[in-house]
Amino acid sequence: MGKILSKDIRNVAIIGHSGSGKTSLAEAILFNGKSIDRLGKTTEKNTVMDYDEQEMQRGISISLACANTIWADTKINLVDVPGFFDFEGEFESAMRAVGSAVLVADANGQIAVGAEKAIEYCVRRHIPLMIFVNGIDKENSNYVATVEAFRQKYGKKISPTHLPIIRDGKMKGYVSVISGKAFEFTSGGRNPIDVPENLVDELSMLKEALTEAAAETSEVLLDKYLAEGELTNDEIVAGVRNGLCVGDTIPIMGGSALQNMGVINLMYEIVDLLPSPNERRPVLASDDKGEILSITCDETKPFSAQVFKTVADPFVGKLNMIRVFTGSLKSGMTVLNATTGEKERINTLYVMKGKKQEAVDELSAGDIGAVNKLVNTNTGDTLCDEAFKVKYYDIPFPTPVLTLKISAAKSGEEDKVFQGLNRLAEEDLTFKVEKDKETGEMVIRGQGETQLDVLCKKLKAKFGCEAVLSEPKVAFKETITGKAEAEGKHKKQTGGAGQYGVVNIRFEAGAADGMFEFVDETVGGAVPKQFIPAVEKGLREAITKGVLAGYPMVNLKATLFDGKYHPVDSKEVAFVSAAKLAYDDAIRRAKPVILEPVYAYKITVPDNYTGEILGDMNKRRGRILGMETVDGLQEISAEAPLVEMLKYATDLRSMTQGRGKFTQEFLRYEDVPFSAQEKIIAEANK
Repeated sequence: MGKILSKDIRNVAIIGHSGSGKTSLAEAILFNGKSIDRLGKTTEKNTVMDYDEQEMQRGISISLACANTIWADTKINLVDVPGFFDFEGEFESAMRAVGSAVLVADANGQIAVGAEKAIEYCVRRHIPLMIFVNGIDKENSNYVATVEAFRQKYGKKISPTHLPIIRDGKMKGYVSVISGKAFEFTSGGRNPIDVPENLVDELSMLKEALTEAAAETSEVLLDKYLAEGELTNDEIVAGVRNGLCVGDTIPIMGGSALQNMGVINLMYEIVDLLPSPNERRPVLASDDKGEILSITCDETKPFSAQVFKTVADPFVGKLNMIRVFTGSLKSGMTVLNATTGEKERINTLYVMKGKKQEAVDELSAGDIGAVNKLVNTNTGDTLCDEAFKVKYYDIPFPTPVLTLKISAAKSGEEDKVFQGLNRLAEEDLTFKVEKDKETGEMVIRGQGETQLDVLCKKLKAKFGCEAVLSEPKVAFKETITGKAEAEGKHKKQTGGAGQYGVVNIRFEAGAADGMFEFVDETVGGAVPKQFIPAVEKGLREAITKGVLAGYPMVNLKATLFDGKYHPVDSKEVAFVSAAKLAYDDAIRRAKPVILEPVYAYKITVPDNYTGEILGDMNKRRGRILGMETVDGLQEISAEAPLVEMLKYATDLRSMTQGRGKFTQEFLRYEDVPFSAQEKIIAEANK
């Protein structure tokens, strides 16, 4: 094909539960479109989309992958999206790039959690969606029961555009409800057959229902239907497309990706029913004055695009995948990065086919491609013509919910590990590596244990260094709840000049800044002025370790009210030591306690999991503050100590089969109950 117009493009995300056959379906589509010459299999580790070493080892997709093919004079851009919950960020990136989706579901009579979440995401955001029921050739498959499960949950939205031909309990072909034509599946295709006599009446009923649904999407179609009692096939297709575009209609069909059965049919439906980029809803952006804009796909406007994914390779370099929204991009152009304000020169343009790149001269509005060697451009950035300064809204990546300590496996490789992680952070914006300000540990924060483990494996494969993950320290603190005075006396005589200093200090809670307050109330030069700073210095050094478990002391007010000195032997070092002695003596008598960080949590789960979540939160010493219904789900507000919630991301996923989510935010420090305090002290003493 020559220059591809946006009306001849379909951008499609392949989504669904992990293991449902998304990558196999993408492989079959590429094969049918002759973009590849052999049909790869995930079990044989030779598919186009799953090319990463970790993907082949684990048998799951962990990064989105792009490829394209031509079908019925239409370019289909496929984005294969991981279904595993730890890689939700890849899902968000993919959905920014595409305008529609095909959900792959197992033909097992049930709806998997990943499928459920993906459908609800698309419905909520009015993203056109089709369902491909996969694996109809498997021994225990049941296409009819699977369709019925979707209809039970999503009602009239589910629109069977195919009537299955069932023989021996298996789907062997289908009748198109719109055209009335029947086909029998063959391996790699379909053969036309006569409509089975036993399906004629059911076909008539389904077509009538589909016609009514199509008519309701448009006043023009409705008027014609009421006047004439029927619609043409083209009008039914137009009505279904209308319903698809607003999320009211979800066509469903079946096949087998591995056997390449029903895939050709799906490809025709993608071309006929899914919208082109210029038929999709506007994308929100802002101009250089901060005004909000709604931008539709338009080839006549100046160039603008957004980076939805970055691949960092130590040998090839950085590759930015982009979705073009307006105008066109050509090699040799200089464009503005509206996010950073930097200019970038476009070198080679590519379209992707898994890990392979195919050079092209131009990317037009609506298309998906990639650019290499951009210096200051990363995921989420907007590239645009200087005469058309726009900035597309940020991709809504999920915030990290799991924190682990990370360190180099080998001493001396720390810099190499963290440099490698910084490179990987260009690919994945859903994890962060930082130094915990409270504990001083280097920690990595992400979506789950699988994601963080994958990152460590990538470190070794790409950058030749190993990292070790372990449970992080909790930033406990100590304080006092009583008041005590103590005398600290430092006296040292070793021949010649000695060391002598005595201080009397009162300790109590209530520092003005909540951390540490030092007050000098001495009179008559009991402690000479030149030694007062030494007393404060000794106390500031002492409060870095509490007397119970060695955690930092906070909210401490120390008042120096008396002391003694020697005109010859008194020195700063003596008063530093004397202050520490007074601290150690008094704090033990001032009712010391351990404080723990308490976080606020918002936990969102389906209603039927509410009881289990509430019970579990009580076991974690949590407090339930309230519940409300948000988008049909229960949002539970709670407070809980961080030490009890370190693995909550994993536990919540287990309790809700992946349906639950939560956010957390630091709230305050609270006294640790005595029973828990003893455990903390024992751990510290180890």
